[in-house]
Amino acid sequence: MKENVLDVLMYLFEHYMDDDTDNEPDRQDLELRLNEAGFPPSDIDRALGWLDRLVSEEPVPARIGSEAAQRVYTFDEQNRLDLTARGFLVFMEQNGLLTPGTRELVIDRVMELDAEEIDIDQLKWIVLMVLFNQPDESIAYSRLEEVVMAERAPSLAAFLH
Repeated sequence: MKENVLDVLMYLFEHYMDDDTDNEPDRQDLELRLNEAGFPPSDIDRALGWLDRLVSEEPVPARIGSEAAQRVYTFDEQNRLDLTARGFLVFMEQNGLLTPGTRELVIDRVMELDAEEIDIDQLKWIVLMVLFNQPDESIAYSRLEEVVMAERAPSLAAFLH
């Protein structure tokens, strides 16, 4: 089974990040649980490091007049984020779900992953993780979470065939 850092992050987010209990597992407990789930130790270590850096980062404050500015992506960013993914980020920002600062955090987190290209579903999970860790972004997080979870739920039509 080929797993990567993003798979570990998505597993962690689904199973531990949105847990309402006060008993958060420590790093050693998470490593043990992820190992038991079948993830390679190197991917576990990189995923936990990725999360540590995400939690420690502050969003870049919006500059005056930045609403009219357009983000120019580097060649490497364009290779990692296809046109659909970049369009999704623009859409999120235009609808107030991402600020210029949180957009930059998302791009930074994407570029740190070892994937050659991030598809739109993976990008949505990364955006969720970034918004989850931003204290002032709970409304945006909730709205995007509804979209992501609705897409993952099996539809009634799938059971009728």
